[in-house]
Amino acid sequence: MMARRVRSPDAAMLRRAQLRLGLQTAAAVAAAMLLLAAVTLLVVEHDQHRSQDELLSTATARMDDVSDPPAGVWLVVRSADRVLASPGLPHGFPDEESLRRTARDHLMRSADVVVEGHDYYVRTQPHGADVVQAVLSLRDANAERIRIIQALAAAGGVGLVLAGLAGAWLGRRAVAPLAESLALQRRFVADASHELRTPLTLLSTRAQLIRRRLGRSADPDHIRSDVDVLVADADRLTTILEDLLLAADPRGELPLGPVALTDLAGETVAAASPAAERHGVSVRLEADGPIEVIGFDAGLRRALNALLDNAIRHARSEVRVVLGTDARSTVVEVVDDGPGIDPTILPTLFERFSSAPGGSDRGSRRYGLGLALVSEIAARHGGSVSARRPDAGGTALRLLLPAR
Repeated sequence: MMARRVRSPDAAMLRRAQLRLGLQTAAAVAAAMLLLAAVTLLVVEHDQHRSQDELLSTATARMDDVSDPPAGVWLVVRSADRVLASPGLPHGFPDEESLRRTARDHLMRSADVVVEGHDYYVRTQPHGADVVQAVLSLRDANAERIRIIQALAAAGGVGLVLAGLAGAWLGRRAVAPLAESLALQRRFVADASHELRTPLTLLSTRAQLIRRRLGRSADPDHIRSDVDVLVADADRLTTILEDLLLAADPRGELPLGPVALTDLAGETVAAASPAAERHGVSVRLEADGPIEVIGFDAGLRRALNALLDNAIRHARSEVRVVLGTDARSTVVEVVDDGPGIDPTILPTLFERFSSAPGGSDRGSRRYGLGLALVSEIAARHGGSVSARRPDAGGTALRLLLPAR
C-alpha cells in the first residue's frame, strides 16, 4: 500500500500564489484584448460608414439612370410630377418622410434603417430641382463585422490560453525564490530545535549541579572541574550553532580543515555513553588507528551524534562504531543489534521525518530529522550515507567521506 503524500501548508500557499499570478496575467491579457477588439470594431465601423457615405454620395452625384445603380444600392428620384425607383427596391422604401422633409428644407440627411429585419443605410439629399434617395444594404458590412468579431474571439481564446500558461510559468519562476526561502527558514528552525535541545539540556543540568555543590560548600577543585565541562559544553553548543548557520546559507562555504576523526569518534562515544547506559546498551569504538579527514569538526560531530543517537534508540544491547579506510574513502559505520530497517522505508530513510509503518513500540523505527541531517552533512563534505541490514541482524549505517 502506497503512502499518501501530504502537501505542506507552504506548498499549498505557494501553489495558490502561482495560480493567482496566472489568473491575474490572463485577466490582464483579456482586458487588453477586449480593449483592442473594441477599438478595432470602432475603427472598422467608422471606416465602413465613411465608405458608405462616399459610395452613396458618388452614386447620387453621378446619377444618370436609376435603373443602373452600383451593386447593393437602389436609387429613388422624386421630382415635381413623378417618382422613379431602381428595380428591386426593397419593400418598405422609399422613405417618404425623409423625401418630404428634404424637399421642404433642401437639407441632406442620412440614417440607419431596419426594415423587415434587414439593415439599410439611407441617404436623402437634394439634386437640382429633384430629391434623390439612395438605399444601401448593410448585409455585406454586417457580415464583415461578424467575421472580424469571430476572428478576434478565436485569437482572444488562444491568447487567453497562452497567457494563462505563460502566467503560470512566470508565477512559478516568481515564487521559486520565496519557496526556497521558506524551505530554508523552516529547515533552520527544525534543525536548530533538533540539534540544540540536547546540548541545552546538558548545560542546564550541569549548571544545576554546580549550584547544588556551591550550596553545600563543595570542594573548589570539583566545582572547577564541573565548570570546565560546562564551558566545554557551551563551546560545543557554539560550534553546533555555527554549523547550523552555515547550513542555512546556501552560499556559505564550510571552514574545512584537518579533523582527527578517531579522536572525534571517541569523544562522541564517550558523550553518548550515559544515554546508552540508561537504555541498557553498550557502545564501543573500533578503529584501525588514527584517522584524519578534511572537514568541519562541528558538522562531523553532529553527524556522528545523530548516527549514535539513532542506533542507541533502536539497539537491543550493543552499538559498535567502526572506523576504517580504503583507497578512496574513509568509512564510519555505526552498527546496532536492533530490529533492523523495514525494506519499504529504505528509499526514503534519509528524508526528513521518515518512519517505518507501525506504532511507537520498540519494534518499529522512527527517524525524524537525525538521519536527514546526516545525509545533508555528508553531501556538504562530498560524501554520502547509506544503510544496510547485516547478516547477523540489526542495522548498519555507513558514512563515507573522501579520503585525505
